[in-house]
Amino acid sequence: MDALSNMHLFVEVARAGGFRAAAERLNMANSTLSRRIADLERDIGLRLFNRSTRRVELTEAGRLYFERCRRIIDEARLAHEELTDIVNQPTGLIRASVPVDFALVYLSEILAEFVRIYPGIRLDLDVTPRQSDLIAEPVDLTIRIGEPREQNLIARKLGASEMALYAAPEFLAAFGAPHAPRDLLNSNCLRIAERPWKLVNRGTGEEAIVVAAGNFTANNIGLLRRMALQGIGIGALPQELVEDDVKAGRLSPVLSDWNLPTIPIHALTETKLVPAKVRVFIDFLIEKLREKRRSPN
Repeated sequence: MDALSNMHLFVEVARAGGFRAAAERLNMANSTLSRRIADLERDIGLRLFNRSTRRVELTEAGRLYFERCRRIIDEARLAHEELTDIVNQPTGLIRASVPVDFALVYLSEILAEFVRIYPGIRLDLDVTPRQSDLIAEPVDLTIRIGEPREQNLIARKLGASEMALYAAPEFLAAFGAPHAPRDLLNSNCLRIAERPWKLVNRGTGEEAIVVAAGNFTANNIGLLRRMALQGIGIGALPQELVEDDVKAGRLSPVLSDWNLPTIPIHALTETKLVPAKVRVFIDFLIEKLREKRRSPN
């Protein structure tokens, strides 16, 4: 049992990237943790970490051992949860990395409902534009907008973001409303990246590739919405984000017969063997995004 316990401590140190951070997370003295890892290395007969005054890194043997051990530890934790009925009443802390735009469009409306349904679950959300590393960082899941590039992670599709073009009525009155995709070449377009817009006609399925012109790009949908509201230009925005703006007349649809392709949204986990708390959180997001797509605009 000491070997299994020390194996668990080793996984925590590897995931935390150091003894001090792991000791704080485990509520254990740093010296005790260091001694337990030294015992494990002595039992195995190999050094698992290269230690220096500045950093701690896995050795080649340590990386191989980590790949094996983390699966054993995860399976043991799940078995414990199932035997203690946590599956029916999930508890514990969920650490999730969430894109800013996803939090703005979706989570702000539904998180309160989740914590009411599952009072035993605590959420620690890192709302960030960067993409977290599930292997190296202490994160249970991460949300990706767009097709995920990581082939070594498990992806579950949460839903998709419906995109369309919108502008403030004063902008359209001043500069004219486009009547066809080619008219966007002469409009000020608010873009999230310097790449062409691909538009699809709702009725005919016709596609149009437009190298949209404009004097403003940003990697944040919320900022693009604010610029559109101020009459700066035409923005490609999620329909869910601007629904209230359209109803209130603050924004108007542009080229309403045309849509941009939907953007998929995935939850990524390191393994299929996720704890019950993570599973119910992902299932909740899937259901809520499905309800949002079914509801009338």
